[in-house]
Amino acid sequence: MAAEGFWNNQEKAQTTVAELKSLRLVALPLKESIDAAADLQGLIELLDEDPSAREEIEQEISRLEKQVDELELKALLNGTHDASGALLSVHARDGGVDANDWAAMLLAMYIAWAERNDYSAELIERLDNEEAGITQATVAIRGPMAYGYLKGEEGIHRLVRISPFNAEGKRQTSFAAVDVSPEISDTVEVEIDEKDVREDTYRASGAGGQHVNKTDSAVRLTHLPTGIVAQCQSERSQHKNRANAWKMLRARMARIEEERREEEQNAKYQNKVRQKGFGSQIRNYFLHPDQRVKDARTEHYQGSFQGVMDGDIQGFLDAYLVWRMAQNSDD
Repeated sequence: MAAEGFWNNQEKAQTTVAELKSLRLVALPLKESIDAAADLQGLIELLDEDPSAREEIEQEISRLEKQVDELELKALLNGTHDASGALLSVHARDGGVDANDWAAMLLAMYIAWAERNDYSAELIERLDNEEAGITQATVAIRGPMAYGYLKGEEGIHRLVRISPFNAEGKRQTSFAAVDVSPEISDTVEVEIDEKDVREDTYRASGAGGQHVNKTDSAVRLTHLPTGIVAQCQSERSQHKNRANAWKMLRARMARIEEERREEEQNAKYQNKVRQKGFGSQIRNYFLHPDQRVKDARTEHYQGSFQGVMDGDIQGFLDAYLVWRMAQNSDD
């Protein structure tokens, strides 16, 4: 980083800075733990001479045990793209307007998580529903190990509540799908044959007929061999929308390549469509009859629905890392 001309290539420089942050995330706490353990050993040796030091030693042991547990979790973030930023997309599924509202709530939840952890969140694409909420949106979340932490959020999220959009006040179940891909730098090679990609342009539209473009500025890219679609209409410029759509397509292709390389992910890749169907939710959120959130995979439970909506989801992210490690061990 101190080399002359380091900042001449901004994107490459930012990639290096992000890599440094990810390394420091583990290296600095590890060094501190090793040093603290050496000091602790010295205190234990003095315990026979000074029994009053027992309480201090017990507190230090407890602190170190917690720090080591956190380090073990971070050590699980060792995937090919775990240190990358994350492109997280939310799509409304079954449930009508409630699903659109639920998708918007999830989007806000992930942005709140990013803010709580000093990560940046840049909204790349948002398509509002005419009545409420969103049809879909994509946000880029950048920070140390953002993709590593968030990749376990991919899947169906189910909400049960008394619908604010139902005049009869009936209980409503709605679904939203979350897709997570690593944000890939242009310096990273992702093999995509442009001949395999169909580009469609169309007129962008917004909620309530607002912000309707008179030109075909929106861009949709379809990777024909896999059927993967990436689209963007948030910018007025077709050029910018095309660049963002290619960014999302490259990210999703990199995600597939990562899953193909990892043997334990093969079944997930092959059954992805089935996993995203009705009844295959990864997490259940309840506002009625009581307020709670429970992960269907890890069984991690949180009793504060509003706390989760305010971005307090780290417990779910950590529990997934441990669960995934256990699954790999069983495999």
